[in-house]
Amino acid sequence: MSTPTPIPKPLFDTLDNLTESAEFVLPYLKCLAVTDAEKEYRLCLEFLKSYRNSNDTFTAYRRETERFLQWAWVVCQKSLKDISRNEVRDFLQFVNNPPKSWIATANVDRFLNDGSIRIPNPAWRPFVMRTSKINRRHGKQSDKEDYQLSNKSMEAIFAVLSSLFTFLQQENYLETNPISLIRQKKGYIQRQQVRKVTRKLSKLQWLTVISAAEDMAKEDPQHQRTYFLMSAFYLLGLRISELAYNTERLATMGSFAPDKQGLWWFTTIGKGNKMRDIAVPDELMDALKQYRTVLDLSPLPSRGEQTPLLPKLKGKQGLGSRQIRNIVQSVFDRAINTLLRKGNKDEAEDLATATVHWLRHTAISSDVEFRPREHIRDDVGHENPGTMDKYIDIDRVARHQSAQHKQLRPEAKKEEK
Repeated sequence: MSTPTPIPKPLFDTLDNLTESAEFVLPYLKCLAVTDAEKEYRLCLEFLKSYRNSNDTFTAYRRETERFLQWAWVVCQKSLKDISRNEVRDFLQFVNNPPKSWIATANVDRFLNDGSIRIPNPAWRPFVMRTSKINRRHGKQSDKEDYQLSNKSMEAIFAVLSSLFTFLQQENYLETNPISLIRQKKGYIQRQQVRKVTRKLSKLQWLTVISAAEDMAKEDPQHQRTYFLMSAFYLLGLRISELAYNTERLATMGSFAPDKQGLWWFTTIGKGNKMRDIAVPDELMDALKQYRTVLDLSPLPSRGEQTPLLPKLKGKQGLGSRQIRNIVQSVFDRAINTLLRKGNKDEAEDLATATVHWLRHTAISSDVEFRPREHIRDDVGHENPGTMDKYIDIDRVARHQSAQHKQLRPEAKKEEK
């Protein structure tokens, strides 16, 4: 009878609590049969801290780094110095079929508050079995037997581990990068012939979604925040990280400001910690005024105003990524029910698979129908070093004019005077 694989404890907390939770991690590491575990933990901690400017990137790198360390230390009982490409191949097989005791059926925090200290959450597991949204709607529960690593996750493993081992080489801890020694990496990514999902909303889906948000705002003034949020995603083409609360780069009301010509812009910091200005359409300014009125604020923000752009209903901080996703999902759910009620079953089922990021793709896809490509490029923060676009100096007035009359309902036409 084989010995069951021990259940690991979490290693890395949130960015704000990395140092505080370390005092509970170090005693755990001393119990492992790997003498270099503490040193490797501290090195990996520094590796993860290098991604502190992007919470989403940090979260992704933390997940893959933690899984690999748990496997190396708990399962193999080897230090990273002893990991060869053969062990990496074993790890790739392991993550495709981890022990059931390592799989959770819901996302939970790695650490919990116990008074003023952070303690490991006993319910946390390295892997999570998620049921698709459409299966949840049909009442299907998560089953650990159905766990399967996605192609996207496998690609992330190669990217993160390659970066991790390169970092350890640069720190003179390792001599080689075992990931770079693996040939034919594509052989580990399953190629499945499935129906391709277009990751953007159809016009009918989007119109139903924004109407749902508008109805919610009419029913409850607090949902003016919901309506503004959905409008901002679509009319500005934002990423969720550009709206979520982050202590190092806040989205505030003062992020909206006019230039010397009276044209309004939204300033954000996107991927690569790059700041950009986005032309603000008139319809979004209208939504902003309505939203601020509900918050008992003046119709327009003052320059440098520090009020969180999406404040919590209780508390002074802004909404985090998870809370924003929950709000967007509530709008999607209402729109799905509307589509089903009207007999649009296929549209409803497609919308049931949508994520927040689809709103950005939808926004960009709508823009390309009537705006110059270089205007869209500068607004959404897309860069392609392989083209001459980066050498184009776009006139700000022209870019603003092309954005000014973007509409929430794309088929609606303003009457010609």
